[in-house]
Amino acid sequence: MRILVVGAGGVGSAIVTAAASRDFFEALIISDVDGDRARAAADHNPDDRITATRLDASDAAAVAECARAHQADWVVNACDPRFNVAIFDGAFHAGAHYLDMAMTLSTPHPERPHELPGGILGDYQFAQHDIWTDRGQLALVGLGIEPGFADVAARYAADHLFSEVHEIGVRDGANLTIEGYAFAPTFSIWTTIEECLNPPLIWERERGWYTTMPFSEPEVFDFPAGIGPVECVNVEHEEVVLIPRWVDCGRVTFKYGLGDEFIEVLSVLHKTGLDRTAPVKLRGGIEVSPRDVVAATLPDPATLGDRMTGRTCAGTWARGIGVDGSPREVYLYHVSDNEQTMREHGAQAVVWQTAINPVIGLELIANGAWSGAGVLGPEAFDAVPYLDLMAARGEPWHLEDR
Repeated sequence: MRILVVGAGGVGSAIVTAAASRDFFEALIISDVDGDRARAAADHNPDDRITATRLDASDAAAVAECARAHQADWVVNACDPRFNVAIFDGAFHAGAHYLDMAMTLSTPHPERPHELPGGILGDYQFAQHDIWTDRGQLALVGLGIEPGFADVAARYAADHLFSEVHEIGVRDGANLTIEGYAFAPTFSIWTTIEECLNPPLIWERERGWYTTMPFSEPEVFDFPAGIGPVECVNVEHEEVVLIPRWVDCGRVTFKYGLGDEFIEVLSVLHKTGLDRTAPVKLRGGIEVSPRDVVAATLPDPATLGDRMTGRTCAGTWARGIGVDGSPREVYLYHVSDNEQTMREHGAQAVVWQTAINPVIGLELIANGAWSGAGVLGPEAFDAVPYLDLMAARGEPWHLEDR
């Protein structure tokens, strides 16, 4: 396997580190529009198989040319989802397979955005399923921690824990604190604004997909590993798009433990227009995207590990009828402890928890445990090899009956 990783930010750099200890690939090329950043990610992992190059992820032709030049048979998208179309198309035209951790962006319904979906996450990609299938190319979409591990957990629950699944809810919470910053997101603020301020998506068997107001349906979810009760709210996320396509269930939601302060900051950004992506013209004719300005003023999440303490938990809650015919409710989860990830891998907890999953997926494909063609989510594959390899890599997942 020859892998081109597009994007050398926190997650892209951590993917290189996570892959460097494995022997399933022949070459890994880490790329970024900032060539120095790509070289730093490669140099952090001294390995003759790992090299770096400069690449503009917004240019599909450049992505295709880079993949062909390095004979990459896999293109891994570790960029903000605004670049997904270019990277996805570039991989296809290069004849390579493709993997991402977040799907192509949604568009709100023009008249009833908080009731009806407009363009749904991943619509652009799923519309091309047939042509990817015809060419024998696989686009494995949504394989990070959430989406990704959470979707694998949903498939495992449906296959092995339940005879009938009534509801699946992905629940994410943390007790992370960052010293010295009044406000410092632990993940890309560009992506965080996108998913938190878009109308949240819900799926129900009788109704299909529908939307609600941002931060709707608050609930207190009790997270394990000492994190404890956290108020979680509806947020737009890929699991709600992916899970119903392959898992038979009655309802799917995604809720995130944001906290009152975080919600207040996002609300102010929205009220003032600082969440907008369209450029605004300043005096002197300069045009800038307000959201890009916000992102530029905040610290890079990849650099926060030394100031961060605590744990983050990602998982899938499910309820229904167990295989023994009795009502059952479970939470399948993975916990990432920042002190441990910094000590062992040099990456902060949220970044590392995300980055390990595409590497696990690629290794399963390399060893033949997973295979396929077309545009597929993690639920399309057997969950057991994935969870086994995850545990074998020192990243145990847990099952809690509730």
